[in-house]
Amino acid sequence: MPMNLDAVGAVSQPGTHTWTSKDALLYALGVGAGQLDPTGFELEFTSENTKGVEQRVLPTLPVVVSMGGEPGLPSWGDFNFAMLLHGEQGVTVHGPIPPDGEVESVARIVGIYDKGKAAVVRLENISTYKDTGKPAFTTRFAAFIRGEGGCGTRGDDVADPPKMPERAPDHEVSYGTRTDQALLYRLNGDRNPLHSDPALAKSVGFDKPILHGLCTYGFTGRALLHELCGSDVAKFSSMDNRFSKPVVPGDTLTIRMWVEEPGRALYQTVNQDGAVVIDGGVFTYTP
Repeated sequence: MPMNLDAVGAVSQPGTHTWTSKDALLYALGVGAGQLDPTGFELEFTSENTKGVEQRVLPTLPVVVSMGGEPGLPSWGDFNFAMLLHGEQGVTVHGPIPPDGEVESVARIVGIYDKGKAAVVRLENISTYKDTGKPAFTTRFAAFIRGEGGCGTRGDDVADPPKMPERAPDHEVSYGTRTDQALLYRLNGDRNPLHSDPALAKSVGFDKPILHGLCTYGFTGRALLHELCGSDVAKFSSMDNRFSKPVVPGDTLTIRMWVEEPGRALYQTVNQDGAVVIDGGVFTYTP
């Protein structure tokens, strides 16, 4: 069925999103915080009542806070949801995120693009704190919908993600994922059975349930935060990347970082076989 090109440019009615300290803790655990050392330096993200430790929030939390319906947005089109893949993700944060919070969010359909055998739909969600009206964070999302090509413009004006340098990375961090990582991460709100139902996963071409792309994104964000920001959430500004290959729970993720200039780095994430699972990453931060 055709994509709804008339939806491009549509802006939603304001919607409210809230989160609690418990939500922030569950998210941190879902993206691996504390796995290497449960009583170590990540306690600020995984506990709220440790003596002398103030709870902090991982800067990638907005990708789950802003999930859900966008009131007033028209349908992108009529398509098989099982054919939708998470193509790209980005987030910009405007300072540390509080453990408990409420934001008002407005979503916009940025574009719908023809990629031959598929369509790409880009959305942006801008959030402000409900109590102060100050900017909180912005998330960017691109859906890759297989079988929906031939829908119009190719989006040639959209810049391609950067290529990674050929030299060795300046920084490299490896994290192992748990074999039950997807079952833990899904408690943040994404209950898509692709990540838990073996039969459903096989029906769409995967040998077993795969890890959420946003979980891999969160693991990657932790590495960037700790390695380039010295674990200081106030220094984290933005990260944008493309998802290039699924991750299976139990895989080991290695995040490679190339510093281009003070406050800007390129990054990619590979699995234990060297296959690139996140590519074209751009990270901005306060050095």
